Amino acid sequence: MGIAALVTWLITAAGGFVMLGTWISRGGHRPDSGSRLAPGLVFGHAALAAIGLVLWIVHLLLDDRVLAWVAFAALLPVALLGFTMLARWIPTRRSGTAESRFPVPVVVGHGLFAVATLVLTALAALGTGGR
Repeated sequence: MGIAALVTWLITAAGGFVMLGTWISRGGHRPDSGSRLAPGLVFGHAALAAIGLVLWIVHLLLDDRVLAWVAFAALLPVALLGFTMLARWIPTRRSGTAESRFPVPVVVGHGLFAVATLVLTALAALGTGGR
């Protein structure tokens, strides 16, 4: 279960990197860009997700149950920030802002894999299904 969570986490991260790269390259990080996604929101989401991923990898290497729960706990604010960004993205899809350039399949896939990651991480932390 832990390896499955790692795989979904990595796929989720790949989609996140595509969107982050698009947002940065289109100027979404500048105050005058008209973006509805504040840099703190975007980079906070990405940083917490990356920290959680590192914690998850260390958990898998050391087989430390506490680290599994800490990584899962890190995912909770990541999910809240992600839902906040989704709610801000939906009305701007056709606005010409940096985030309006996100490919819809990437946004949908990122969200679906994020939910799968959250579920698999919780199940693995609970000890369900082995490592």
